[in-house]
Amino acid sequence: MILNYRGVSYEYNPPVIKTSEKKVGGKYRGLDWRFRNLKQNVVLQPPANLTYRGVAYSNRPTAIQEKAPANVREQARWLMLNKKKATNNRGASMLRRSSQKVGLV
Repeated sequence: MILNYRGVSYEYNPPVIKTSEKKVGGKYRGLDWRFRNLKQNVVLQPPANLTYRGVAYSNRPTAIQEKAPANVREQARWLMLNKKKATNNRGASMLRRSSQKVGLV
């Protein structure tokens, strides 16, 4: 299949996935439907480390799980620290904007 994107032509051949139809199905809003099972496993793209405008990323990112605080005291400590950090950031932002209006920067 020949496709066009922004004036550039290229050929795209979508992968063919073999499936087997089951007899279990039904009708939904007047149309027939059936469950299908894959005959072969789908081949995924190999992971690649890519760069876009100097920023590295991967086509298959991994999920990073943060450790949850162990107890209520630890949670309260983190909430207080985050609130204090947000307050400081807000104050610094207001000072920056006001100094730009006055012409100091």
